[in-house]
Amino acid sequence: MENDYTGNLYSTPEPSYYKGKNMIAVMSGRHGSGKTWLAVSLAQVLSAMKQKVLLFDGSGGINNIKKQLGLEDCPDLDKVIYQGDCLNQIITCYNKGHFDMILSNPSSSGLATMSIGCLQIFGDDLNIISQEYDKVILDIDVNDNDAAHVLAGMSKSVIVVCGNSVASMTESYQIIRDFYTHYPQTDIKVLINQADNFIEGQRTFASLASTCQRFLNYTPKLLGIVREDTRVRDAIRNQTTVINRYPQSEASLDVVAVAKEILR
Repeated sequence: MENDYTGNLYSTPEPSYYKGKNMIAVMSGRHGSGKTWLAVSLAQVLSAMKQKVLLFDGSGGINNIKKQLGLEDCPDLDKVIYQGDCLNQIITCYNKGHFDMILSNPSSSGLATMSIGCLQIFGDDLNIISQEYDKVILDIDVNDNDAAHVLAGMSKSVIVVCGNSVASMTESYQIIRDFYTHYPQTDIKVLINQADNFIEGQRTFASLASTCQRFLNYTPKLLGIVREDTRVRDAIRNQTTVINRYPQSEASLDVVAVAKEILR
């Protein structure tokens, strides 16, 4: 049966409040915090830990998953949004990482063109597919505000990826404030990425947590710290994962620790 995501016949209900128990939304601000490669790396590591994983790419632009991994010939969300295919028809297996993916088109606005009502129907379909998996990781673009609210809002957990710059910390606070206000039952965790070392990562988190406590009377949890590693950029340039190219790198080992914490 074909979907109907392209029309504007639906009302505009509030974003869904039900929680996909196995859905993890990965979000960040605009300042290059490394959200997408982290989502890919987590999917691969969780798969290696015997989890059946689906990675959903909700980000457009040159840094999305399809572009990072060089998967130009794979089907993407445009076939669903504009051509009427169903979501399960565009699931792609990333054989080098042993996990499934739903990709977006790096040159398309995709989800940003959809109304909230259409996004909710889209989210319901994704929720049905997610029941076949142990973990579903949603790489969400915070710039697509409606899509971010609907898709991340239906997730049980949200991981906010924060870099070590003031701009990244400010944007991370704004994401936490937004989701804590609208979805107070969501499990919000912070992942500090590109830290010089673990001590600096702890300091970055402490500063962000202090701001949240001061203005929201709420302190998010620290999920983990991933250290700055030039081999990440090298892996992206070679359109592969850092786990495959440099499995013993600091960044790879740190992501493994984060995945273990997620399972714990």
